[in-house]
Amino acid sequence: MKRKKSKAKLLHQYYKYTGFYSFVVDSIKKVTVPIILIIAALFLFNRYVFTIDDGLDLLTKTFSRTGVLITFFLSETLLGLIPPEIFIAWSKKTATPFASLAILASLSYFGGLLSFVVGKTILKIASVKNYLEIKMAKYLKNTSKWGGFLILIGALLPVPFSITCMAAGMIKYPFKGVVLFGLFRFLRFALYAWAIFNVVS
Repeated sequence: MKRKKSKAKLLHQYYKYTGFYSFVVDSIKKVTVPIILIIAALFLFNRYVFTIDDGLDLLTKTFSRTGVLITFFLSETLLGLIPPEIFIAWSKKTATPFASLAILASLSYFGGLLSFVVGKTILKIASVKNYLEIKMAKYLKNTSKWGGFLILIGALLPVPFSITCMAAGMIKYPFKGVVLFGLFRFLRFALYAWAIFNVVS
């Protein structure tokens, strides 16, 4: 027990010393204001312009389920270009909401794994490697320091999950670690769905 406690204490000291906790707090602070602004904008838009439910109904009628899922998978693989919350809200309007949600969570998870493979493979292309190493310097540095815990944070919080996984691939982080910590992506989708499903009728 003492040995386990000492390891936990050492890990705590390491993460505190390297700024992991500060990074998490700063990340939450950075996304808090944009999220509040988005919620406020959606509330005003929903009340005075076009209801969210009508917009989701239009999305469901305009695009096929397969088309939406493909778009989501590409987004989750290519740096998380579209907020997954939009797709979670869309899943509520489908004929099988929980099945659609499970598919979305799975696509997001496997999109992250594919991003890892892309990050690992892209090292072979010198020009792309040099470009990404500059653009993703912060993520590469943080992934090198914190590894799996940063992937866990990327899976749970509004930190780009695919970028975190791609950075893990670029530093050759063990794939099994990405597979394991990435599973928390399912928990995020469950929690967000619980909140969003109570808003979308």
